[in-house]
Amino acid sequence: MSRRLLIAAALLALGALSRPALAQAPAPWPAARPVSVIVPFPAGGAVDYTARMVSTRLAERIGQAVVIDNVAGAGGVVGTAKAARAAPDGYSLLVAPDSTIVIAPLVTPDAVKYDPLKDLVPIGLINVTPLILVARPGLPVNSFADLLRYARANPGKLNYASPGVGNLLHVAMEALRQQARIDIVHVPYKAAPQIVSDLIGNQIDLALVVPSTGLPHIKSGKVKALGVTVEDRIAALPDVPALSDAAELKGFHVTTSIGLFAPAGTPPAVVDRLNKELSEILGGAELRKTFEEQAARVGKGSGAEFAEFLRRELARNGAVVKAANIKGE
Repeated sequence: MSRRLLIAAALLALGALSRPALAQAPAPWPAARPVSVIVPFPAGGAVDYTARMVSTRLAERIGQAVVIDNVAGAGGVVGTAKAARAAPDGYSLLVAPDSTIVIAPLVTPDAVKYDPLKDLVPIGLINVTPLILVARPGLPVNSFADLLRYARANPGKLNYASPGVGNLLHVAMEALRQQARIDIVHVPYKAAPQIVSDLIGNQIDLALVVPSTGLPHIKSGKVKALGVTVEDRIAALPDVPALSDAAELKGFHVTTSIGLFAPAGTPPAVVDRLNKELSEILGGAELRKTFEEQAARVGKGSGAEFAEFLRRELARNGAVVKAANIKGE
């Protein structure tokens, strides 16, 4: 046999030996068992929609069924607690907003039976969304500077709405009030849609809203946008400045976010794989465009960076909650 044929035969033999070794490598998610993604809110909401967009793409990438488990209750606390108690085997995940990870443990510590950074492993940040400060059409202000002057000339006479006591929008507006040193009164509502209706009807003065809620009414002129809560202007409202442009709110930055988590104790290899897959998913043009249409920015970074982000948010919001003595319902 020629030297060339001997080399070819040897390579074929090596290939034959390597194939069984690869085939016997354990798969992270055996096909016989689907991955469950807990969403701590009812189907049809923003968190559920985000979870489904990510889960569909995750299933394609890992070649495994991924199912959504909507576990609503107590503003997301029930579902988040279920995820924290789930077996840490890579088959139970959680898609949740910062309201259940950061805010709820601060404002209702007796009701929250999980530690967000001890009982859950942050896998990755999915998206971050700014808030918009809006005013009723009849309020005689057209900018945040106008609002400061009016509020200081009329202490205690302005009010702002949020969907309840101790929710993210309440804490965010309290952070703004504390830093700007203005005296405005909180009016808790039972439902967010009623806030917008009452703003349009001049029955409430101010509110912080998410873009998906506020943009249609801002663009139609039914409410006034006074500023956004991130350092840069957002593409959907190029003429609306950042609130941090005001000297009184220098460095002011408040957002709402959604992230992917696993129960504590989930194998690091699984967490790292999921972070890698999530990064690839978020890099897709279609998903990025969908988020941008909602004025949201795609998340990025490692699980460790996401954990550090959450620690900062807990510290920042914890200071606001303590100063205002906010106790959730």
